[in-house]
Amino acid sequence: MELLNKKEYAIPIFILFVFFMFYKPVICFLILGSLATLIGIKSWIFIVDIQKNGIESVGKILFYESDEDGHKTPTIEFKTKNGNQIKKKPYYYASTDLSKIRTYKNKINESVSVLYDKKNPEKFVVGNERNFNYFSLILITLAGVVFIAVGILSLLEIINIDF
Repeated sequence: MELLNKKEYAIPIFILFVFFMFYKPVICFLILGSLATLIGIKSWIFIVDIQKNGIESVGKILFYESDEDGHKTPTIEFKTKNGNQIKKKPYYYASTDLSKIRTYKNKINESVSVLYDKKNPEKFVVGNERNFNYFSLILITLAGVVFIAVGILSLLEIINIDF
């Protein structure tokens, strides 16, 4: 997530990806797999750390915002122990295709448990989404590992992928 938001990483990755699309497309499998696996593992480490060391608070869902694909993410407002008011989207929030058609109007102004990072309170997760967060991270990481395996097997000519 943070990795792809920083231009110093995103631009070279994009250039490499485009280059290998024309030169050796199977390398794109390795690039995508590596990114998915890295993002999955980094997010997993964050979720585990915040579950162990995070500070719990109660927040209120202000509204849901749709991204370009229609997935909805809540904006939550809560107060830290120091009295700082935070009004942001969760650092990690897994949304499903069901959220594209669901309205969530009944969730507005609902109280939710949040766990925030004591070092950086703007990094928080919704407390009751823990199991779904783990499930989504397992899927992301497994997809990344499959892409890496397909890329390696293709480079070793154990399997043949024609582009």
